[in-house]
Amino acid sequence: MHIIAALTKGRKKMERLIYHVDVNSAYLSWEATEQLKNGAEIDIRQIPAIIGGDTAKRKGVVLAKSIPAKKYGIRTGEPVTDALKKCPDLKSFPPDFTLYKKYSQAFIQILKKYAPVVEQVSIDEAYLDMSGLHYFYKNPEDAAKLIQAEIRETLGFTVNIGISNCKVLAKMASDFEKPDKIHTLFPAEIPEKMWPLPVRELFFTGAAAAAKLNSLGIQTIGDLANSDVTFLKSHLKSHGEVLWRYANGMDDSPVREEREQAKGYGNSTTLSRDVTEYEEAARILRELSETVARRLRKDLIYARTIEVEIKDYQFHKRSHQKVLDYSTNTTDDLYQISCLLFKELWDGTPIRLLGVRCTKLTEEKIEPKEEEKAPAPFLVENEQSGQITMDFLLQDSAGQHEAGAKTEESDINIKKGSAIAKWNSWMRPWTKYGPSMERNPLAGQNLCFGGEKTSPQNLKK
Repeated sequence: MHIIAALTKGRKKMERLIYHVDVNSAYLSWEATEQLKNGAEIDIRQIPAIIGGDTAKRKGVVLAKSIPAKKYGIRTGEPVTDALKKCPDLKSFPPDFTLYKKYSQAFIQILKKYAPVVEQVSIDEAYLDMSGLHYFYKNPEDAAKLIQAEIRETLGFTVNIGISNCKVLAKMASDFEKPDKIHTLFPAEIPEKMWPLPVRELFFTGAAAAAKLNSLGIQTIGDLANSDVTFLKSHLKSHGEVLWRYANGMDDSPVREEREQAKGYGNSTTLSRDVTEYEEAARILRELSETVARRLRKDLIYARTIEVEIKDYQFHKRSHQKVLDYSTNTTDDLYQISCLLFKELWDGTPIRLLGVRCTKLTEEKIEPKEEEKAPAPFLVENEQSGQITMDFLLQDSAGQHEAGAKTEESDINIKKGSAIAKWNSWMRPWTKYGPSMERNPLAGQNLCFGGEKTSPQNLKK
């Protein structure tokens, strides 16, 4: 590798050659590999299987899925209960992040044998700067095949490799057909291979940006590439120009040996209309928390500070944060604490922007003391109005529940016999997936939820 580095150094205008290597369904592949090493007779990659959640308790979300599971329409990020409805015989396994870290390190070590510069961007993907290596290989695909073969034979799992002259195109190429494939996407191939794809599939294009582009008549990556960049900036600001550049295969960012240490993980959204209801704000906070938590888990990072930011319709910005005595990267923790922070911060002024951010990062998992655990959000019926609203039930040391923070409009009186339904961990206020029984902690009654939507009237005792 020192020889390679010496040869490549000093070539001022050498054409770049960048690989993006992505582990196929990493968590599930690593679990399958470990099971087979320990004598398992069934490869869970060959059956409908997922990582993420407990099927017996019917909770959690899908973190990774097998190809047979994908054929049932199972999607990464959806509740396990939804996946079970699609495939009742689905096998589910809880995540083992210690195991994943071990395989990730071994994966990166192999990549470093083939390239002078390797940039790990997450637990299961990396960029390789292969510039100048045409001296050693007939073509780029030959080197990629060697990398694939060594990973497959040594570690027991497969990878996709995308090849181009820049990072964004290499990334796009690796996301083409899976698994265990090699794809090129050089500038001359862009019109045929990339432009026909939906604009949502372009790297760095989120759901909100895609929806905005669609509303402007931009449906494909080609439509975006051939749009006026000034027009895009007028609607999406600087992000519009970034997406336009990516759609045209423009990316001169270098492959860095050492990944820049993130100071924080956050996500915010500018709303298409002012938000004036707590329940709607809570739904948005749920989505933001889910995104941030997923990124934390992907990098095996925990946070000890959670912050909520509000920008009102007059563009006044305020924020509120909580420093934890423990570390977390779970969606539920981020969401529950964010809701508490929001209720302390918000004065009822119409909201234009909401954001959730995590700082004080650590690789260490610090368990909370029992009294430090975040309160769980519940739907509580206001007995006076008959409406269902969001509130929090705080559990005291005696195991009894009492009302949490009050709403701005009216107090929520909780009495024995009140209809209480646990807020679904994935923000689906009136729906429970599959048969389950939630215990009413106050009335001692069982509330039964079926697969149908449950109205506030049906929640009454």
